[in-house]
Amino acid sequence: MTTIFGYPLPVVLGQLVLGFVNGSFYALLSLGLAVIFGLLRVVNFAHGAFYMLGGFVAHLLLIWFGVNYWGALILAPLIVGALGVGVERALLRHLYTLDPLYGLLLTFGLAMMFEGFMQQQFGSSGITYPVPAALTGFYKLGFMVLPIYRAWVIVASLTVCFLVWILIEKTKLGATLRAATENASLTQAFGINVPVMVTLTYGAGVALAALAGVLAAPITQVSPHMGTSLVVVVFAVVVIGGMGSIFGSIISGLMLGFVEGLTKVVYPEASTTVIFVIMAIVLLIRPTGLFGRD
Repeated sequence: MTTIFGYPLPVVLGQLVLGFVNGSFYALLSLGLAVIFGLLRVVNFAHGAFYMLGGFVAHLLLIWFGVNYWGALILAPLIVGALGVGVERALLRHLYTLDPLYGLLLTFGLAMMFEGFMQQQFGSSGITYPVPAALTGFYKLGFMVLPIYRAWVIVASLTVCFLVWILIEKTKLGATLRAATENASLTQAFGINVPVMVTLTYGAGVALAALAGVLAAPITQVSPHMGTSLVVVVFAVVVIGGMGSIFGSIISGLMLGFVEGLTKVVYPEASTTVIFVIMAIVLLIRPTGLFGRD
């Protein structure tokens, strides 16, 4: 039997596919962070909490109103995005002229508040969210059995990442957003309402986190702490790709998913730390990240 690093080829390929699934989550979550930091210069430490809220909103829509998974994919990001708009208008907009540390501390406090409230209401144990009937079953790949839902997560995440990248980098709206971050006063002189644009940008970044939460709900149980550990990894992904780099966040998220999957085969004990080791190396060699700018 063919081996890689002394391990059977099917085992290695299986872990790489699972790493690709994780990498698609990393890419989607880090995309929202990159959008918010790149356009608002806010280190949104509440990103994991909004991811968690996306899963909970999907669950509540199901049990309270009978809204199925497909409806939740649309409604949950809109609801959580609207919450993000309220947070930006009520709190964050007062901090843009201050040191970015204040924004980090504020969003960290918000994350603690959201998690504490959801834990008080629903407890710490996870809540199962059903896989939609259309996505049940599995594919036989020869070297592994891949659930259809996990394949759907890959396709959905990469599609959203690609569309957002096109929107930011290749459209007139994206050019306007980038101009507003470079010189807000000049952009506003051309009749563009920069404060509204900033608010909607934050809401959109939060909505991306909520969308990832809905996609994750059938895989990982919905719980108040589902975003706590994940957001630390996603921050590392964003730093490696380059703070504010949309393309860098997507590529580094997918790449690190593969690396993590391979590490689980070669040296499982290091699978939880390999991303942070890579981050340290990248920062030593290129402090702005792989795709970041000075």
